Amino acid sequence: MRLTPHFLTATFLLLTGLTPHLVRAEVLDLPPSAETATTIDKPVKGSTMAAVEHHYGAPVKKYPAVGGGHPHQPPITRWDYAGFTVFFEHDHVVDAVIPGQPPAIQHSDELQTTTP
Repeated sequence: MRLTPHFLTATFLLLTGLTPHLVRAEVLDLPPSAETATTIDKPVKGSTMAAVEHHYGAPVKKYPAVGGGHPHQPPITRWDYAGFTVFFEHDHVVDAVIPGQPPAIQHSDELQTTTP
């Protein structure tokens, strides 16, 4: 098969027309760092339900446990307080979060940055 100049020109134009669609970069919009995020005193992992209720008082709302029907799915209970939500596995805190505030990004220094 012999490549004609017309075929080569058409191929070149096709490939250069696709280049903007092939080369893209995404800009990551990161949430505020841990230093600028709002800090609220909330329970630490491993605390018991009794200790949480003793320290913070009664929650605004207690949800019934979900799961627990299988050893690999322990019962998870949720308590809502005015400024945070606590999740328990059995009767120990597994996490306490501030609604609407994502957790800090771990290893953000390792993220690659590109310019658009």
